[in-house]
Amino acid sequence: MHTPHPPRPPYPPPGGDPGESDEALAARLRGRPEAEAARSVALLTARHWHAMHDYATVCLAAGGRTAAMVTGAALHRVLDRVALGESAVALRPVLLVGVRDTVREWAADDHVAEALPGLLKPAGGRGMRAATTMTPENRTLAQRAFRSLPPLARCLLWHVEVEAEPISVPAGLLGTDVDLASGALDQARDKFRQGLVRAHQELAPTQECRFHNRLLDVPIRRGGELLPDVRRHMAECRYCRNAAEQLGHFESGLGTLVAEAVLGWGARRYLDSRPGRAVSGPRSGRGGRRR
Repeated sequence: MHTPHPPRPPYPPPGGDPGESDEALAARLRGRPEAEAARSVALLTARHWHAMHDYATVCLAAGGRTAAMVTGAALHRVLDRVALGESAVALRPVLLVGVRDTVREWAADDHVAEALPGLLKPAGGRGMRAATTMTPENRTLAQRAFRSLPPLARCLLWHVEVEAEPISVPAGLLGTDVDLASGALDQARDKFRQGLVRAHQELAPTQECRFHNRLLDVPIRRGGELLPDVRRHMAECRYCRNAAEQLGHFESGLGTLVAEAVLGWGARRYLDSRPGRAVSGPRSGRGGRRR
């Protein structure tokens, strides 16, 4: 069944004037006339529908009518929260999590699942229903670090590292200058790493893990060898092995780490669906990824 939805947009992001940010559009949902709110909903839908629908297809392991219904329901749910005051600065990852949670909740309701058989695929809704968590154990530190970031940093990291879009795209969504966004992207990467190191320290199960905190981070950052004592500890400690693996992504590309930390379920398949990756792989700001 053909489901009408907005055409896939080119770069830069459509919806409103070049300087009209997601947050500026969202502000018009808050206590404004219905016609003005409807315009904002239309423009935000044009910006984010395709990514949401792609992820709904991933979560359901199928497209079609059910994917469109999930997308619409998740969009409505998130924009309702935005209308009540929730920030729309880093809207894309919030919308995608809304898609994931909608599929999981619908699949867990027997009456809904009976009405929508598309929820019953083992690789889709049925599998999500059976899962105890959406976040892999080896992504809990990155999840905590990403959530601790300011919304602007989350927006930049998501669109550049996960969506593999040029810096002009999140700059447009933020309503900011491209050069300013490029500088903020470098800071966002640094803050994300600092947050991950801090999460390792705060969640460490033993004093020994806390002792090895900086002994893990500094050599990986500099591309050097870990000390023998650290390697011995890691051979016995899965928590620190996971931390080292997550830190290693800062040298090889953050797209997988961020997507798996935020989405969990179907993150790799969502990454593969991104048009920017099909064209030229991840794109960075002015100076690229620092070594």
